[in-house]
Amino acid sequence: MSSTLERVRDEVVGCRACPRLVAWREQVAAEKRAAFRDWDYWGRPVPGFGDPDARLLVVGLAPAAHGANRTGRMFTGDRSGDWLYRALHQTGFASQASSVSIKDGLELRDCWISAVVRCAPPANRPTPGERDRCLPWLEREWKALRRVRVVVALGGFAWDGTLRAWSRMTGHPVRPRPRFGHGTRFGLDAVTLLGCYHPSQQNTFTGRLTEPMLRNLFQTARDAMGGAAG
Repeated sequence: MSSTLERVRDEVVGCRACPRLVAWREQVAAEKRAAFRDWDYWGRPVPGFGDPDARLLVVGLAPAAHGANRTGRMFTGDRSGDWLYRALHQTGFASQASSVSIKDGLELRDCWISAVVRCAPPANRPTPGERDRCLPWLEREWKALRRVRVVVALGGFAWDGTLRAWSRMTGHPVRPRPRFGHGTRFGLDAVTLLGCYHPSQQNTFTGRLTEPMLRNLFQTARDAMGGAAG
């Protein structure tokens, strides 16, 4: 990992900028869920992870209370991650089709996974202020990932956060701002932004998002960045 990404990771883990989120993530880590009572919960902000040479950046909403807030790695140990990693594995971005712990051997290939907010929020709903205080972490990771060609935003919150991060990074607000939709494609100079329904249970249980839809979205991402890494 590049020294810049290592520095960002270390600073993210130590962040206590949002009192409400600090209190919630630590409460969840202390009380735990019965099914995970033997786990030593992470209970801290969750940094991004993956391939420092990635051409694909995947942006989520925030860590799940009993997923990444427990395991310490984005989309690891929850149902959303089950869907995401299957799709990434099927399209060549992940070494395995599931991820249950930070020590399970998963490696990302040509892909980096991040989020707009780094602490698990109550009811999975960060406030606008919490979003804005957290966005610089995404911006710094994105700047350090010098080969990014495609960004996949998982859900409307991630779509909006990605556009905000881009505007802050470049100093040029995106106007008019494109509306989120599954498969929506928008150009940010040399970077392609793709919208994807979040693989939450709300979407997967209702059939709004199916496994073929998710797999095809990441195949579209691969095609947009020029196919397999050279």
